[in-house]
Amino acid sequence: MSAYRINRFVLTGALLTLGIFASGCSSIDRLSQIGEQPKLTAIENPTTQPGYKPVQMPMPKPEVASYSPNSLWRNGSRAFFKDQRAARVGDLLTVTVNFTDKANIANETQRSRTAKEDSEISDFLGSQTVTQPLKVLPGKILTTDSTSSSDGKGSVNRQEALQTNVAAVVTQVLPNGNLVVEGKQEIRVNFEIRELIVAGIVRPEDIQSDNTIDSSKIAQARIAYGGRGQITDVQQPRYGQQVMDVLLPF
Repeated sequence: MSAYRINRFVLTGALLTLGIFASGCSSIDRLSQIGEQPKLTAIENPTTQPGYKPVQMPMPKPEVASYSPNSLWRNGSRAFFKDQRAARVGDLLTVTVNFTDKANIANETQRSRTAKEDSEISDFLGSQTVTQPLKVLPGKILTTDSTSSSDGKGSVNRQEALQTNVAAVVTQVLPNGNLVVEGKQEIRVNFEIRELIVAGIVRPEDIQSDNTIDSSKIAQARIAYGGRGQITDVQQPRYGQQVMDVLLPF
C-alpha cells in the first residue's frame, strides 16, 4: 500500500474520531433518553440567554413632550385613550403566522468550446537534430488541441404553507416606540416535539384592537418551525456521514 493511501486512511480515521468526540455530549444525552419522551425546554428569559444582543436600529431624534394650554393632548402621543394592546416590556401579544410560499424555477445552461493551435513547425531551432536520439519532443512543435463542454440543468418546485398563532412577549422598546417581540411555542405529540419561534420588530399601530398582529407586518422577522424527537432523528444522517459529506470533494 502506498504512503499516500496510508496517509489518507489515517486522516479519514482521525476525522471520524474527532466527529465522534465532538458529538459525544449529544450522543450521551440521546442515550439517556432512550424509551422516554423528549423533554420540553424550560421557560427562560430571552434577554438573559448567551449571545443575546439588544436590537439597534436607526432612530429619529427624540421629541420633547409639551402640553398645550387647556388640553390633555401631549405632542408625540400615539393615542388619546389608553388601550390594552402591548406597549411595554413584558406585555404579551398574539402573532398570527400566515406564511405561504410557492416557487417554480427551471434553469439550463449549455456550453462547449473547441480550440486547436497548429504551428506546422517540425524543427524549431534544430530541436529534432538535438533530440533525435532521445525522441523527447513530438513531430510538430507548438501544437495544442483542447475540447471542453458542460451541460447543467436545475429546477426548483417548492410550495410551503404555515398558518398558526403564537403568543410573543415584548423584550425591548426602541426609542421611536417600536417593539421588539419574541415568542416560542413547543408542542409534544408522543415522542416528537414541534417548535415554533417568532421574533422581530413591530409597530404599535399595526397591532389590532384584539392585541394580535399578522406576521407579514413584522420587520426583521425571524420565523422558525421545526422539531426534535424520534422522527427527526431518523430523518437525519449519521454524524460520520455528515462529516464525510463536508470533507469529501466528490
